[in-house]
Amino acid sequence: MLTVKDLKDVKGKVVVVRVDFNVPLKGGEIRDDNRIVAALPTINDLIGKGAKLVLMSHLGKIKHKEAPEVVEEAKKKNNMAPVAKRLSELLGKGVHFCPVTRGDELTNMVKSLKNGEVLLMQNTRYEKGEEKNDSELASIWASFADAYVMDAFGSAHRAHASTYGVPSILKEQGKPVAVGYLVEKEVAALTRCVDVQEADRPYVAVLGGLKVSDKIKVIDSLLKKCDKILIGGAMAFTFLKALGGKTGDSPVEDSQLEYAKNCLKMANGRIVLPVDTKAANGFDNWDKIVQCKSDNIPEGFQGLDIGPRTAAMFTKELSKAKMVFWNGPMGVFEQDEFQAGTIAICSAVAEIPNSFTVCGGGDSAAAIKQFGFTDVFSHVSTGGGASLEMIENDGHLPGIDIIR
Repeated sequence: MLTVKDLKDVKGKVVVVRVDFNVPLKGGEIRDDNRIVAALPTINDLIGKGAKLVLMSHLGKIKHKEAPEVVEEAKKKNNMAPVAKRLSELLGKGVHFCPVTRGDELTNMVKSLKNGEVLLMQNTRYEKGEEKNDSELASIWASFADAYVMDAFGSAHRAHASTYGVPSILKEQGKPVAVGYLVEKEVAALTRCVDVQEADRPYVAVLGGLKVSDKIKVIDSLLKKCDKILIGGAMAFTFLKALGGKTGDSPVEDSQLEYAKNCLKMANGRIVLPVDTKAANGFDNWDKIVQCKSDNIPEGFQGLDIGPRTAAMFTKELSKAKMVFWNGPMGVFEQDEFQAGTIAICSAVAEIPNSFTVCGGGDSAAAIKQFGFTDVFSHVSTGGGASLEMIENDGHLPGIDIIR
């Protein structure tokens, strides 16, 4: 697989770079620019080589099946213009912004680029053909490029026009396609979590979040690789109910109870479930909190965090680990009263000596940032969905495999 380091002869060439600038916007202001910052090493490398850069990214969701006025409102909300402004500030140089995704204006702006200049194209999802990997759209975008760099790991699990169609065409034309520094780092870290070496054992996974159904493939895959899987968050209650436990008003997927039973049987003791729970009589407007056994939650109460005994048990398991993969918080960490379990996992990871630890993005990444533990992890993924799918699919993602 070529990397951006391998692209030596790109001076004066147009390099299309698929980045992940899907940043949170509010009132046209960027609330978190981490994803823009993460792309800077690749962008600066290509600027230094004298390439002409055309950056592509999606931003937010645009449902083209909605009424025209709804689509237009979504486009207005997810305009890339503020991103171009922030990128210019971070690079310390001007960034051209094209407000359209096809046509003469875009073509002329690409043709007028000088060596080392950067053009950010409008949101790729302005095009309804983007998510369908429309061949005509991919051909238009590929026509600009002398080379392509994939540096949007958070979109690598999607076979869209900008992530799959464009590099497919360029490969057929014999033009170079490569991954950027961000994707290279992500692939190296997550491949290690998939192709497990004996030196990385014991390998412990920590899974949380809401639904078992969202993580069936992940659990199945990790059961083949891990020495222990620690399950917290709301998804734990489906497993606890499958064992005959009383889960009160906690969210349970009854459709997954049979799966949970079979999963526990197959795990043969390698899945560790909470033994105590911090529960409240409501999710938002609660006025009572109780500590109780995880398999005996009172009616009218729902578990919103793992309890102290579970936190201690999970900490003990993590202390033995040589490698950790974590995806999903242990509770409703957005509320002060239910942060302790997630913080306990962060603290436990911080104390493991000589280990390789991966946070699989999403809410987990938000939690470790909120609690100041980002630097504790060996790797923090920029793509929650992509990192899970890479684990599920034994290291394969469409947007990565097409580069290989």
